[in-house]
Amino acid sequence: MATAALSVTVADSYRWSAAEAKREARNFYYAFRLLSPEKHRAICSVYTFFRISDDLADDADRTVEQKQEALSQWRRDTRSALAGQFPPHALWPGFADAVRRYAIPHHVFEDMIDGMVSDLEPRRIATFEELYRYCYQVASVVGISVIHIFGFTHPQAPLLAEKCGLAFQLTNILRDVQEDLDRGRIYLPQEDLDRFGITQVTDSPAFRNLLRLEGKRARAYFDESRPLLEMIHPASRASLRALMEIYSTLLHRIEAHDYDVLNERIRLSGAEKTWVMLRSLLATWAGNRG
Repeated sequence: MATAALSVTVADSYRWSAAEAKREARNFYYAFRLLSPEKHRAICSVYTFFRISDDLADDADRTVEQKQEALSQWRRDTRSALAGQFPPHALWPGFADAVRRYAIPHHVFEDMIDGMVSDLEPRRIATFEELYRYCYQVASVVGISVIHIFGFTHPQAPLLAEKCGLAFQLTNILRDVQEDLDRGRIYLPQEDLDRFGITQVTDSPAFRNLLRLEGKRARAYFDESRPLLEMIHPASRASLRALMEIYSTLLHRIEAHDYDVLNERIRLSGAEKTWVMLRSLLATWAGNRG
């Protein structure tokens, strides 16, 4: 993790986060580029907070106890930064400025860290309700923070951002089944595995039927969250539309491959993401004019 002197400026902090986001954000960064410079730098800073939180939890060079301590220290540093006392890291001045400027509720950052702590050891998720809570902590909180930067006034916007984040994370879980298995993790609820009579994760008709169930849930959350596009500031709609279309297109590709996620990792190319971004920009421009 990079560090910086306490004297790092807000502008320097924002530049550092933008560089980190460009290097790490993948799907998200394509959508970030559609924002104004002010919102772009803010969202890069907040994204980088979430990225570092995830990296601390996934650090293969640390024991579980060391990762727990690292996340505890990260929580303390977060609280200090939001109180105006910046620990020696390049993230904090820009991050604190973005949170204050866009009135992002502090609890989303605590919730994210809670999610990372809960995921430090291999575990089985018992019910979909438990999976929903996990998805909220690691994905919905990102959506809630992002719409504060986008700008909104409708009171239902945070709830729809929660549903949108859930759709994104369920799509990620479907895409990453094999990768998660390799790390000793299964995010598919045990109640669903039992429902389809699955005692071992292998490519089978029953397992693909289970994945179809989770895919239908993800698709339903995408559909439920669509009205969010009309609830945020018009200048931010192209960015949100691009995010939603990238993940929705990824889910569609998983569906088109008949949920064959154990034999290949299904993804979109950079060119495809760029095309989604351009389509989103044009669709939003046309909608705003109308």
